[in-house]
Amino acid sequence: MGRPRTGPQVDDLGDAARFWSAALGKPVASLDQDGDGRYAELRTADDEPPILLQKVEHESRVHLDIETDDLEAEAARLERPGAKRIAFVHERWWVMEAPSGQRFCIVRRQRDAFGPHLNRWD
Repeated sequence: MGRPRTGPQVDDLGDAARFWSAALGKPVASLDQDGDGRYAELRTADDEPPILLQKVEHESRVHLDIETDDLEAEAARLERPGAKRIAFVHERWWVMEAPSGQRFCIVRRQRDAFGPHLNRWD
């Protein structure tokens, strides 16, 4: 299985890792996964793809959609760790921006049922 990577243009990869940890409900496994300061890793279950954040010199090229059953509540939750609302598109999804500049979307549930690794935010 491949490694999904996001590529923040940031000086502090720790800030990006902490944001994506809060956004995805995955704890930070390492802020320096390879020992060279270029990769942070989020902890995922054995049946989930690994998530690495990589320091790069170019624009981010990974796009994430976060599914939810409550668009407004999820947008507000993600604003608390530093995301910004960019646009509400077709009154159907939010385009958001992480503190490190990556854009991502909050979308309505896309599948009949959420999977076994569902995060519930109370």
